[in-house]
Amino acid sequence: MENHTPSDAYVIGIDYGSDSVRAVLVSAHTGQEVAQAVHPYARWKTKRYCNAARNQFRQHPLDHIEGLEATVRRVAQHVPAAQIKGLAVDTTGSTPGPVNEQGVALALLPEFAENPNAMFVLWKDHTALAEAAEINHKARTWGGEDYTRFSGGIYSSEWFWAKIMHVVREDEAVARAAYSWMEHCDWLTLLLTGGELKTCKRSRCAAGHKAMWHESWGGLPSEEFLTLLEPRLGGLRERLFEQTYTADEVAGHLSEEWAQRLGLTTDTVVAVGSFDAHAGAVAGEIEAYSMVKVMGTSTCDIVVAPMHEVGGKLVPGICGQVDGSVIPGMLGLEAGQSAVGDLLAWFRGVLEWPLRTLLPQSALLTPEQQQALREELSDKMMAELNRAAAAVHPDDSQVLALDWVNGRRTPDANQALKGALMNLTMGTDAPQIFRALVESICYGSRLIVERFEQEGIPIQQVIGLGGVAKKSGFLMQTLADVLNRPIKVAESDQAPALGSAMYAAVAAGIHPSVEAAQRAMGNGFAQTYQPNPARVADYQRRYEQYQTFGQFVEQATAPVEVESEPETAAHA
Repeated sequence: MENHTPSDAYVIGIDYGSDSVRAVLVSAHTGQEVAQAVHPYARWKTKRYCNAARNQFRQHPLDHIEGLEATVRRVAQHVPAAQIKGLAVDTTGSTPGPVNEQGVALALLPEFAENPNAMFVLWKDHTALAEAAEINHKARTWGGEDYTRFSGGIYSSEWFWAKIMHVVREDEAVARAAYSWMEHCDWLTLLLTGGELKTCKRSRCAAGHKAMWHESWGGLPSEEFLTLLEPRLGGLRERLFEQTYTADEVAGHLSEEWAQRLGLTTDTVVAVGSFDAHAGAVAGEIEAYSMVKVMGTSTCDIVVAPMHEVGGKLVPGICGQVDGSVIPGMLGLEAGQSAVGDLLAWFRGVLEWPLRTLLPQSALLTPEQQQALREELSDKMMAELNRAAAAVHPDDSQVLALDWVNGRRTPDANQALKGALMNLTMGTDAPQIFRALVESICYGSRLIVERFEQEGIPIQQVIGLGGVAKKSGFLMQTLADVLNRPIKVAESDQAPALGSAMYAAVAAGIHPSVEAAQRAMGNGFAQTYQPNPARVADYQRRYEQYQTFGQFVEQATAPVEVESEPETAAHA
C-alpha cells in the first residue's frame, strides 16, 4: 500500500462499457489517478448469448458482477479503505434487464441462467425494431400526450420500453417472472447498496433519455398509454418508479456484503448511477454549449445548456433533452451515432477473413505460429490502414460510404437503415474504402451539429474523448476538417470512469457541486486538432454528395407501407 496522509480522500469511478468494465481510483481533491483496472466480460467475449444476424446482443449479469469485484478490489488495495469516501457507476444505455420482487436479475436464478431474454439487453440490441415503430405510431395517433416529444420525437429500438415490449412478447416465462425492469446502472446501484427495489433511487439520466420520463406528465407514460402499447405492460408502471435522481445524489452506502467483497467499508457512499457518455462529458469538462463526443464502439454527443436560455425549445431527432441528466440545474441534450469504432472494426473483420479461415489450413505453420501471425497482422492492420488512408487525397478516390451499419441513431433515429458504399471501381483498394468509412463517420457527425444549430442550440466548442479520440489521429483530423472547427481531445484515458468519480466526490460531500468537482478534478486536454483550410472545400463537396446518397438509400430501402389490420392475437 502506498503512503497517504490521513487527510487524503479518494473516490472510485466504475465504468461499464460494451466489452469490459474498468474502475479508476482517483484523488477526490485533484483528480490524480492512483490506480485503474480493466476486466473483459468472459461470456460476452465469446458472444455466448448473442446473435448478430438477428441484432441480438445480451449480457449475463455474472459478467458484470465478476468484473465489479475484480476491478474494484484491485484499485482499492492502493489506499486505506477508510479513505475511499465514495463510488459511482456508469453503464451503457439503454441496457434494461428483468428483475424479481427482490431486485434480483432473473438470469441469476437457476431457471433463467441460460435464457438470453432474462439478461441485460445491451444498447446495441435492435431486436425491437417493430416495437419502436409501434411506439412512434401510437404516440402520435392515440389522442393523448405525445410521450416522445422530449426524446427527439422518435423513439428508438435501442431504448427501454421497446426492448421490454419485445422480450415480454417473445418469452412468456420471462414476462411472468419479471416483477419489474431496471436499467443496468440502477441495478448495479441497488446491488451495491443492498436496498429495497421499491426505494431504489433511479437515474434521471436513464429515465429521461430512454424511458420517456418527464416531470410535466407526472413521470413515466400513463398506464393507459402503456397498456395500449402492449397489454402485458399492465401494472408495470406502478412497479417501476415515480421519482428520479441526478447522479450527484446519494443512493445509499455500501452494504456489509459488498463492502467485504470489494475491500471497502460501509461508510463508502454510493452515488446514483448514470450513463457512460454523460459521465464522460463531465470528465471532459463540458460547459454550456460545448459538444462532448464520447467516441467508442458508438458515439454519444452530449450538450448542456442553461434551462432559462433553452426555454421551451424542442430539438427534433435527437436522443432527448433532460433536466439534470449531465449537470444538475442544466439541460442535458444527447445525440450520437450507432457505429463508430464498431464500423471500423467491422471493416477490419472483413479484411481478416483469410486469417481466420485459411491460416488454420496451413501445412507450413504450426498452430502456435498461425496464432502468432494472426495476432501480429491484426495488431498492425488498423495502424497501417490509418496511415495509408490518410495518404489518399480526396480527389484521388470517389468512394462514398454511409455509416449506418448499425442503423442511424441521430438525427432522426432509424435503426432499420443499413450501411452502403458507392463509386467502387477496379482501382478501389482497402485504404480508399477505409477512408470513405472514416469520412462517413465525420459527415454523420456534421449532420448532428447542424441539427442542433438549426434548432437554436449553438455549438461553441467540440471536445472528443474515448478510445477512438485518443487513438485515431487520422479520424480526428478528418473530423476537424469536415466540421471546419477545432477539436479538443480530453487527456483522460478513462473519462467516463473519471466522470463517475466526480459524481461520487459530490455525493460524498467533498465538493459542493459537479462544476466544482470538474474544476478540482479535471485532467485537461491532450491536444487540439485544427481544421486544414486546404481540405475544407473538398469535404464540403463530398458532404453534399453524402447527404444525397443517404437520401437515395433511405428512400430506396424504405419498407412498403400496407394498411394495417386491427390488433390481433399475435400481440395478445
